[in-house]
Amino acid sequence: MTSRPARSLLHVPARAAPASRPAGEAVDTPAGILLIAHAPLAHALRQCVLHVFPDAGDDIAALDVQPNVSPEETADTARILIRQFDKPRMLVLADAFGATPCNVAQTLVDGVHSRLVAGVNLPMLLRAFTYRHEPLDALVNRAVTGGAQGVLQVAVATAPQNQAKKRHDLDPYDHHQ
Repeated sequence: MTSRPARSLLHVPARAAPASRPAGEAVDTPAGILLIAHAPLAHALRQCVLHVFPDAGDDIAALDVQPNVSPEETADTARILIRQFDKPRMLVLADAFGATPCNVAQTLVDGVHSRLVAGVNLPMLLRAFTYRHEPLDALVNRAVTGGAQGVLQVAVATAPQNQAKKRHDLDPYDHHQ
């Protein structure tokens, strides 16, 4: 089997040459968010973020783990991606704990300048992206909380987005986006 070219496996934003960083800039500079997930989830989640934050492509990168690529090759590709991404702080989000994407991600984080959270979902990602200027400890807490709060059972009779339907409203689609 032949693997896909590395370009189709990952997306890294085009970056200008890095400037020197002042000592205290780590908290002021947004953390990079790296998605590592089974294909095509990482790229799909990245596209969702760009739908909400269209100008924020420099702060999020994605690596889709292909079924025909070894974990070692995936880790090598991820290391190249991280070097190209060039962020002083990074939150790595993987799809499932114990699966190849998470196992690869565990080899990439150092616990100081980068952290790993498994179980990524869209509410987690949007929360993390919204608060990417916070210190990594706070960012991890926000991400985990956002992911957990974003999973809930929705009652069938509930109006979309918890908006009550007005009796006088004749438009059945008034609450749709």
